Amino acid sequence: MKFIVSSSYLLKQLQVLGGIINNNNTLPILDNFLFSLDNKSLTVSASDLETTISSKLEVESTEQGMICVPARLLLETLKTFPEQPLTFTVEENNTIEISSNHGKYALAYASGEEFPNAVELKEPSSTVVQGDILATAISKTIFASGNDDLRPVMSGVFFQFSTDNLVFVATDAHKLVKYTRDDISASQTAEFIMPKKPLNLLKSILAGSEDDVVIEYNDSNAKFIFENTEMVCRLIDGKYPNYEAVIPKENPNKLVIDRNQFLNSVRRVSIFSSKTTHQIRLKIAGAELNISAEDIDYSNKAEERLTCHYQGDDMQIGFNSRFLTEMLNNLTSDEVSLEMSLPNRAGILTPVDGLDEGETVTMLVMPVMLNN
Repeated sequence: MKFIVSSSYLLKQLQVLGGIINNNNTLPILDNFLFSLDNKSLTVSASDLETTISSKLEVESTEQGMICVPARLLLETLKTFPEQPLTFTVEENNTIEISSNHGKYALAYASGEEFPNAVELKEPSSTVVQGDILATAISKTIFASGNDDLRPVMSGVFFQFSTDNLVFVATDAHKLVKYTRDDISASQTAEFIMPKKPLNLLKSILAGSEDDVVIEYNDSNAKFIFENTEMVCRLIDGKYPNYEAVIPKENPNKLVIDRNQFLNSVRRVSIFSSKTTHQIRLKIAGAELNISAEDIDYSNKAEERLTCHYQGDDMQIGFNSRFLTEMLNNLTSDEVSLEMSLPNRAGILTPVDGLDEGETVTMLVMPVMLNN
């Protein structure tokens, strides 16, 4: 088996695939890339058993074969090469030799038969989404998902497809984000929970991509197909909590404020908050928002006043500043709206402007009890 390929083209593809490989694999074969050669087409795959991702590359060859190549060794070698053609040749003594303009490098390879096969989806349903839209949906929600091993359903992003729209939801019980696209719909209704790791990979690959992504899914797996790449991953098993029940419907108190100003103020004031609760207090009266924090143990306190547009009763409400900062950071609008009903009910944060047509983002942040 022998093929010739451009060094930078190969490196670029392998760096994407390498993102799925764990640092400590239970199966040693998973430390490798699987190279499957079929004349001019080389398919490279990487897997962590839960997720398998493969890309087709164009190479110069007239041969066929399948071997496993050590991923880390190959990536470290490729990073050092300037752009040039590399010749890969499988030798008799169980090594694969890479020939560059200046030298030769031999790596031990393993048999391609040992590499686990990707799951084949039986009778999947499918939906088509533009790459960039999917990447945006992931990045707008994934930060709100939880890390609790005892509640695995909350550690992923909930995909809810219907004939009207696509909805993506993430929550960790303290904060919740719901991202909706009304300009795209699925041919049939479906719900599944995607794990975080493959989503982070998709987010980085698809950002800015105008190519269509075909999403195929059944009860246990999902497959993403785009350009020359395919990714199959196991879904998180379980029922997602009824998030609609948590979103308060009646919120008579509405605050509209400049996002950057609010974010910077919360950041500054939170430095003076308690290191255990990260609690900040919002006191709203008339057209004035007062943000304060206090760390009683160290006698640190801070207070800032901002002007805002406010409709509703005067109120005081406490939030965890880290959650509030994360949410404000994740929005791109100039102004945000914070809707509240009572100091012990969740606040709803939404962007006032800067959204594409058909796009809605609703963020929910749970309040903390104020100690007066």
